[in-house]
Amino acid sequence: MSIIIHVPDHILYEDKSILVMNKPASLMVEPDRNGHPNLLQQVQKYIRKSTHPNNEVYAQHIHRLDRPVSGIVLFAKKKSMLRDLSEQFAQRTVKKFYQALTPVNTKPSAGKLIHWHFKDSKNKKAILHLSEKPDFDPVSLAYTNTVYKEKYSLWNIELHTGKYHQIRAQLAAAGFPILGDILYGSTVEYAPNCIALHAGRLEFTHPLTKEHMCVEATPQWLV
Repeated sequence: MSIIIHVPDHILYEDKSILVMNKPASLMVEPDRNGHPNLLQQVQKYIRKSTHPNNEVYAQHIHRLDRPVSGIVLFAKKKSMLRDLSEQFAQRTVKKFYQALTPVNTKPSAGKLIHWHFKDSKNKKAILHLSEKPDFDPVSLAYTNTVYKEKYSLWNIELHTGKYHQIRAQLAAAGFPILGDILYGSTVEYAPNCIALHAGRLEFTHPLTKEHMCVEATPQWLV
């Protein structure tokens, strides 16, 4: 079951044009056919309550996070802002940074993971190959990792592309499934409907002021 949140407690930034939320794990971003609680409808309800009755109520997320993933989700509060922000994502000028926990690596390291990616919609899973393959798209991320509390590795990740389950699949393919991510081979329990993956920093250009925006949120498991 998805969850209900008190929206103001999760707002990282808000003005008349945009809203940036810190989504808790286990909450879906958008509605599903089962009618579970979701972030979009809760944000829309919040804006409706805080807006003059004569004003238009609009809120639309620009990107998504998987239900078990926590972290930053950007919303447009005007259709004109949606177009601008969507174009920034399409042009890959937005910078996305994540943190994850896995079973401890042999030693701290840094590098880049490159694969070819295919979304298996039937099994709701990403399939990766190390070499080019028809109908597969190239995906990449850069990472550093350090030992955390002796038995974990803390990964700091810059996502270069944004494909379905990309980080989850790439870390698992490297031999380090994210804590709690049973779908990709984790044998370590974490929390119901949650995995230890967090969208912790988002950098983009404000669609109205053209200011460089850098919004950050610390994962609950590092607090």
